[in-house]
Amino acid sequence: MNRTVLFILSFLLMTTTVSAQDYGQAATVRIWDNASAPHSNGLTTPEEEPEPYRLAKTSTAELYLYPADTSRTGNTGLGVVICPGGGYARLAIDHEGFQMAQWLAENGITAAVLKYRMPNGHPEVPLEDAEQALRLLRGDVPGAEGFTCPKVGIMGFSAGGHLAAYASTMGAVRPDFSILFYPVITANPGHQGSFNNLIGQENRTEETDTRYSLENRVTAQTPPALLLLSDDDRTVPPVSSTRYYNALKEHGIKASMHIYPTGGHGWGFHDDFRYKADWQGALLDWLKAFAE
Repeated sequence: MNRTVLFILSFLLMTTTVSAQDYGQAATVRIWDNASAPHSNGLTTPEEEPEPYRLAKTSTAELYLYPADTSRTGNTGLGVVICPGGGYARLAIDHEGFQMAQWLAENGITAAVLKYRMPNGHPEVPLEDAEQALRLLRGDVPGAEGFTCPKVGIMGFSAGGHLAAYASTMGAVRPDFSILFYPVITANPGHQGSFNNLIGQENRTEETDTRYSLENRVTAQTPPALLLLSDDDRTVPPVSSTRYYNALKEHGIKASMHIYPTGGHGWGFHDDFRYKADWQGALLDWLKAFAE
């Protein structure tokens, strides 16, 4: 079966339903699984939830949809695909997923949390999930009718930030903008677990590390980016964000970066992050440039 036929079949298989996994979403789009996707991640064991709201060994891609509440802010016309973090080994579906989506929806922005498949050494897999999520939310393929938006960006956290930047730099489908929370970008120095899981530890070479260090992949076609991180992050060195920001500016891409003094890594939507109100204000203000 050729790849074109496979894509057509995968589109026909997509359905919009109320998910058995209830994260407060209005609807769920089942994108595809390893059998119907362009590539498989090779995982054949059941998906797991080793602790609440931590999804592991994911082999089915789904999109959880949260429509914009236009009663308070009006319709911004914006949609955002959200990629939770977890080192490309699991997904923090709560504070880097549906909690963020609910807040965006409250502020007039349609949000879609992507449960993407773990790469398991197949780096093309999460990228094709993110690309298909962007197509769905834009209405380029069927499946998310009633939720589509004219402008769609991508948001990611940690390894999910790598995926968001990956789609922004190497994807066949580019978002209109990206919002990157403490993203994994570079391999050296970087979060080695994320790169091991993405590429496969046994497959990593200097060439693959360079290829997937996304500061090297920025071009004039890379969309604008907002970066949010902490100076004291010891899990993902802040150099990941600064290198990406510098690369964007070298190519004339609009970008803004906020480095908060403390907070470490992985704060997402947590209330105990001291600068929560600051990043929320900065994010909404930055998005005004893209709204209708």
